[in-house]
Amino acid sequence: MVIGVNHHTAPLAMRERFWVSENRRYEILRRLSNAEGIEEILIISTCRRTEFLLWASEPTLAANSILQFLGSEHGLRLSEWQHFYRLLDDAALTHIFRVASGLDSLVLCESQIVAELKAAWEQAQAVGASGPFLDATLDAALKLSRRVCEETAIHQLKVPIPMAAFELSRRIFGDLNGRRVLLLGAGEMSELAARRMIADGASPVVVIDQSPVRAAKLAETLGGAAANLGERWRRILEADVVLCATGCPHVILTREEAERIAAERNRVALVVIDLGMPRDVDPDVRRVDGILLYDIETLERTMRGDTLEPTKELADAEKMVAAEAHAFRTKLKTESSLPTIIALRQRLEEICRQELESFIAERGPFSREQDQSLHAITAQVIQKIASSLARELKEVSEKEEQAQMTAVIRRLFHLSSPNLALAGTRSEKHNNERSEDKERAIAINY
Repeated sequence: MVIGVNHHTAPLAMRERFWVSENRRYEILRRLSNAEGIEEILIISTCRRTEFLLWASEPTLAANSILQFLGSEHGLRLSEWQHFYRLLDDAALTHIFRVASGLDSLVLCESQIVAELKAAWEQAQAVGASGPFLDATLDAALKLSRRVCEETAIHQLKVPIPMAAFELSRRIFGDLNGRRVLLLGAGEMSELAARRMIADGASPVVVIDQSPVRAAKLAETLGGAAANLGERWRRILEADVVLCATGCPHVILTREEAERIAAERNRVALVVIDLGMPRDVDPDVRRVDGILLYDIETLERTMRGDTLEPTKELADAEKMVAAEAHAFRTKLKTESSLPTIIALRQRLEEICRQELESFIAERGPFSREQDQSLHAITAQVIQKIASSLARELKEVSEKEEQAQMTAVIRRLFHLSSPNLALAGTRSEKHNNERSEDKERAIAINY
């Protein structure tokens, strides 16, 4: 399952609210990997998307766990839930494969998303939040991304954000020859934009970064000069274009500061391009006369305006992704241990349901709060037992040993041969039996 928000579904201000810094991801992964309904999880959070990739034993419970987290940590209101997409099974797999292949990005076949996915995967593995199913999915997705770029001509259709920043600056000034460029932060996108501007004649280039070593190194490669943080004000006053990508958790240029800068410059135009997430510049700066502020959302609109019509290259890439997602899904459904894992959980749920009904009949009736507590405890017991056995079963490397363990589990729990079921799905009978439980959960439509 995939739950997320991206540049297709939400404006920049909302994406910024739900952006998760790299440091916080470890803590959140640990927390959510133990949340109700979630077996495995990884988080990808960039300037264009924040997504939770899940292997979910209970899709509704897992979605509610994510909803509760977003509500408590990010102030998500139910009315804003419409901006999030919730994808299951085939739709989720196809989405993951399209993201990895750069087909869900503004930058077709971009290499940056691959690096971001790899980093998210490594983070999840580091805290034990990812397991056999997500590991297999990410491995297949990243292999596919290489094939898409190698076997199609889609990479020729790239319109990257650095190029959009360059084009925007050139439209404003007409000619970048002799224009002074200041980099606040040594980020990759600002570096690429600066390189393109330098190629068009922009000079001189100054780099300021929290790390003087990093600033000096980038300045040397760009043929420019490094400056320290204390020189920031003077360098902004001297610049024609300022590229911001600091990674700072708070704004580094407020409206008040911008008003003073504009006044000292006698309202001579200053182009400020904010490539940071979270944003480095207060959005109200765009109201200051003499300062032209553009952020990622502005560049996205520029890139959408330059979007090419559907081409054979795009069609070929989409067909490749669809075929690979279908093949992987088929393989996953026929995985030897998967039917047993699903049947095991269903058997445990059946046992707990029967025992709980008998207990309530003998000792009840109970209050609504007590009834909810009893169901919550049994759900936790089911998850812990099933997850432990499933983990042991999936981590066996030898097929023969795995087959033996599968046979033992099926015999111990008297598992009949279940119909192959998709991740998180239930039989109609089971759904009817648990209808009351579902009514207690927050309603979420897929």
